Amino acid sequence: MTQAKGTALITGGSTGIGAIYADRLAKRGHDLILVARNRQRLASLARRLANETGRKVESVEADLTSPADLQRVEDILRTDAGISLLVNNAGVGAADPLLVSDVDKMEDMIRLNVTALTRLTYAAVPGFVTRGNGTIINIASIVAIAPEVLNGVYGGSKAFVLAFSQSLLHELADKGIRVQAVLPGATATEFWDVAGKPVHQLPAQIVMSADDMVDAALAGLDLGETVTIPSLADKSEWDRHETARLAMSSKLSSAIPAPRYNLHKHESVSV
Repeated sequence: MTQAKGTALITGGSTGIGAIYADRLAKRGHDLILVARNRQRLASLARRLANETGRKVESVEADLTSPADLQRVEDILRTDAGISLLVNNAGVGAADPLLVSDVDKMEDMIRLNVTALTRLTYAAVPGFVTRGNGTIINIASIVAIAPEVLNGVYGGSKAFVLAFSQSLLHELADKGIRVQAVLPGATATEFWDVAGKPVHQLPAQIVMSADDMVDAALAGLDLGETVTIPSLADKSEWDRHETARLAMSSKLSSAIPAPRYNLHKHESVSV
């Protein structure tokens, strides 16, 4: 049997990307805690993975937009010292532009994509730091750096996930904690049906299978990547982007405005 590696808690863990993470991580030696809303799907997947891998698989039925349910999962992360890996996968998207979007649904999206992910991370990190190890995998999206592609609130929520992950790395890298943000492109899951644009309407050449996406993301984790973009063939493109961003970051705060904003030079001289 594969050597035990602690427990992985996976949100959105009953179908799609989350279910594939569950399969792969169990085969890597992790026990599992799967969190999702659908009790039947959770139970079916838990039985199958337990039988196939011999790992302990626990299922937690929870709606992470419900404060009470979210609190239950937070409590698990705070109290279970066996948890060594958190996969913040649960999320929802939208394809419609602002003018035809329901703002209440946008708020629900923020509650799941941003608030739940943040609270679960805050619940997990203190224990990871105390134990001197732990891994956080945050599933973002390419819209984190290409917000024009889909709904703007969705893009904004995933930009938060990327920025939050980069900040976590900055704060936690010297404490033995691994942080990875995964930025998938279009992936063949039920996400698109919920977002209002069925996957079959997308060009086939841009849609990656969920199995390939997760396998690539885990390969990126093994390579030590902080940001993994499974579809990006040339990693140096991202590296150049990050190098430019970091070089510019030291120039973003100054006591005086940039010369181009010096209004005095544009004032007409009175005679």
